[in-house]
Amino acid sequence: MEHYFGETTPKLGFGLMRLPQEASGKIDIEETKKMVDLFMAAGQNYFDTAYVYGSGDSERAAKAALVDRYPRESYTLATKLCAWQGAHDEKTAKQQFYTSLERTGAGYFDYYLLHALQAGNYKTYDQYHLWDFVKEQKEKGLIRHWGFSFHATPDILDEILTAHPDVEFVQLQLNYADWENPDVTARANYEIARKHGKSIVVMEPVKGGALADPPEAVRTILDEAGRNASYASWAVRYAASLDGIITVLSGMSNVAQMEDNLSYMKDFKPLDKEEQELIRRAQEAINGVKSIPCTACHYCTAGCPKHIPIPEIFAARNRQLVWGQLEGGCEEYAQATKDAGNAADCIACGQCERACPQQIRVIESLRDCAEAFAN
Repeated sequence: MEHYFGETTPKLGFGLMRLPQEASGKIDIEETKKMVDLFMAAGQNYFDTAYVYGSGDSERAAKAALVDRYPRESYTLATKLCAWQGAHDEKTAKQQFYTSLERTGAGYFDYYLLHALQAGNYKTYDQYHLWDFVKEQKEKGLIRHWGFSFHATPDILDEILTAHPDVEFVQLQLNYADWENPDVTARANYEIARKHGKSIVVMEPVKGGALADPPEAVRTILDEAGRNASYASWAVRYAASLDGIITVLSGMSNVAQMEDNLSYMKDFKPLDKEEQELIRRAQEAINGVKSIPCTACHYCTAGCPKHIPIPEIFAARNRQLVWGQLEGGCEEYAQATKDAGNAADCIACGQCERACPQQIRVIESLRDCAEAFAN
């Protein structure tokens, strides 16, 4: 394995997108503090947030649970600028950077990313001159390292990296379920990034939690190993075992998830040959299961004119498709749509599909859900 930027970084990163919540729906700061303390005590130090996470509450939580309680040099903090959500023009896009500095109180960012570049929005970052903007902030010492997170096809990734060879790292969705997924193109994107010599931060290693509770066929295969390991551990270790990885982000939501992740990542060991073969078999099994590949990021819901809780509806449908729980899926759907729009309310405006980082055919999937839950 060749040396690469970020190789000494601890291989578990704390993603601050799915933090624990109080009954009111607000982030539970005290629970988050406990998780931060466990993470730091285990020698981990990479924290990842974004301007748009929780309408800014994630960055504020980072301040309360991390920045205000630990020496600045003891951790690394990453956040992101989103030119297609929360911004209306070049000025408001650039303002996100300064707002993030204020919210976090961090003084500077160790890693700064242009957020969620996709086929429909990546040229906006050029139009708003944001590549030059982040480099200017690095020259001022307000950014230590900069890159971008990406949800599109390898040809676009190649185009971006060719146009911006000074990018220091790329954040990609990599997990064993999506490795050969033609909609996510995880393997191909990984190979393009490495061809350009870029280090990688991994997002969605557990595919929005789906690989923490995989279909029965996958569970059976992984149980054969007799390792007494959580299903999530297989997914996180798979991603961390790839070459050129800076860290693997896990969006942990409670102390139990944090403790489980630390149990196998504090002293990380890559998958051995036997474990790699089990993952290969798990990949074959999961490819045979029909489901909607939603990771519940909720980017689709922000602009929905009918206020349809799309991720919750898809979760209810997946309960039927993956687990065969027809009645349970119907009950989950009824609860999700009780005070909101339902699947049949979709007017096919397409804003959800433009926002979806998973490239899901949302309109078509909602029609399926409307039919499945009609009665």
